[in-house]
Amino acid sequence: MNTTIMLFLVQDGITNGAIYALLGLALVLVFAVTRVILIPQGEFVTYGALTYASLAAGQMPGTAKLALALGIGAFGFDLFVARKALHGRLILRSFIINIVLPAVVLALTIYFVAEKPPVAVCIALALVIVAMIGVYLYRIAFQPLAHTSVLVLLIASVGVHLALQGLGLLFFGAEGQRGPAVLSGAFTAGALRFTGQSITVYAITIAFIVGLWLFFGLTLYGKALRATAVNRLGARLAGIRTTLSGQIAFLLASVIGALSGIMIVPITTLYYDSGFLIGLKGFVAAIIGGLVSYPLTAVAALVVGIVEAFSSFYASNYKEVIVFMLLIPVLLLRSLAAPAVEEEKD
Repeated sequence: MNTTIMLFLVQDGITNGAIYALLGLALVLVFAVTRVILIPQGEFVTYGALTYASLAAGQMPGTAKLALALGIGAFGFDLFVARKALHGRLILRSFIINIVLPAVVLALTIYFVAEKPPVAVCIALALVIVAMIGVYLYRIAFQPLAHTSVLVLLIASVGVHLALQGLGLLFFGAEGQRGPAVLSGAFTAGALRFTGQSITVYAITIAFIVGLWLFFGLTLYGKALRATAVNRLGARLAGIRTTLSGQIAFLLASVIGALSGIMIVPITTLYYDSGFLIGLKGFVAAIIGGLVSYPLTAVAALVVGIVEAFSSFYASNYKEVIVFMLLIPVLLLRSLAAPAVEEEKD
């Protein structure tokens, strides 16, 4: 291997690692706030990417109808919970958020599909559709289980992952899709060539990390999420709505997943089940970060990306095995160093 090839591999690894960093940060955020190990994070990637690609190709994505169906389900859950003390204002708010909003987005999607929408509109619609799916999934599948054990939440997460993967096959078919580049053009710096898409990946990843840092440090909702992550029972006693914190966490996770997919799909062909493997590499980074540390997760994601790139060069048949083997020494060290802690009960 010469220096040029090594630089190419490092560049490729950093590009992939930036995507894994976003997914790892989303997994850490959701677990810290809700205790849910979000296995469907990969499906958010797939749904975002294939919804974007379908819209750009002038095809109607089934995810827009799924968002409306989930919204109707979420509204039914809200009505059931409020059956003993019906409050007109709360029901009207739930109706607008869960039914009117996805219905308007569905109508806009049908309109723009017929008009062959520009890239910016495709991105906006894909992000909104997947964000609604994420929030409604939390309301239907995870919010009723919020006070159960981590094991029960994990089983629910696996169930949601399998359901979304099956729906992905129904909506997008078994054929892979690619989308148009978000930013075209390219330039060279020495031996390296930077495309507009790779620059977009770096810029969005850095912007998202800085945005999350500002959100957690300066905003009221961000501080509420931090308080919920530190102590859910204490946060509730302090008047923080942990349900709202969970909704915000799922909203951010679904937006991050969809955005990651939109950045990937112009680079490589994605299938309905591609998101699971991509999300799993973000999960490896999150585990190395202990599911608590955002900076360590981001650094670990870059390491995962670089190891994957070099593994593809030296042993492409075993690259996935080599990446997942990174977990073994980390888990071994953590099992020896960390004392046994009982699960929080509230």
